[in-house]
Amino acid sequence: MDNQPIQKYEHPYLTVDIIILTIRDDQFEVALIKRGIEPFKGKWAIPGGFVRMDESLEAAALRELEEETGVADVYLEQLYTFGDVGRDPRDRVVTVAYFALVPSDKLHLVGASDADDAQWFSVDKLPELAFDHAKVMQCAVDRVRSKLDYSTIAFRLLPDEFRLSELQRVYEIILGEPQDKRNFRKKILSLNLVEETGEKHAGASHRPAALYRFKDPSRQYF
Repeated sequence: MDNQPIQKYEHPYLTVDIIILTIRDDQFEVALIKRGIEPFKGKWAIPGGFVRMDESLEAAALRELEEETGVADVYLEQLYTFGDVGRDPRDRVVTVAYFALVPSDKLHLVGASDADDAQWFSVDKLPELAFDHAKVMQCAVDRVRSKLDYSTIAFRLLPDEFRLSELQRVYEIILGEPQDKRNFRKKILSLNLVEETGEKHAGASHRPAALYRFKDPSRQYF
């Protein structure tokens, strides 16, 4: 019994994909890279790559993100696992997708590693994407939009101090529809998650708007 050979099984490869979302010029946008290698050379894709044997999923996601876009030090949240047979023409590949919302002024995209270029695209006007990345992207956008109803995820796109009108505009851009000012303010303030800083927005030409901040940064994003 002890001398029986260990049975080995075929197994899929594992990759990570990272969807970086932001708001630029009043558009809800995603960072994409132009692939510099086959398969799908020259096509736009979500940044990502294979997980190494000595790293965790999140470590792999952060490494691939920096290697392919030059972006580092961002918060990542696991989105979903995609494992359709045939999703990658090279082999049987399963990918774990992550997403993050980041203020655009904190990011400077640079095509690196096996990426020829890196650019921002509106989530509503995407180019043809490699692999099954159109499906992955739609899942990420749907997740973010749904989380606006029960989380403070939108705060990821704001500075530390902000006007309620700025927060409302973030919701409007992501959802693609206007929000009633009175109802929006009532909803946000009823959550008891923000407080006035005591300061006013210096750029206001008429009645200065109050500046707000999140009450407990440790609970800011859930």
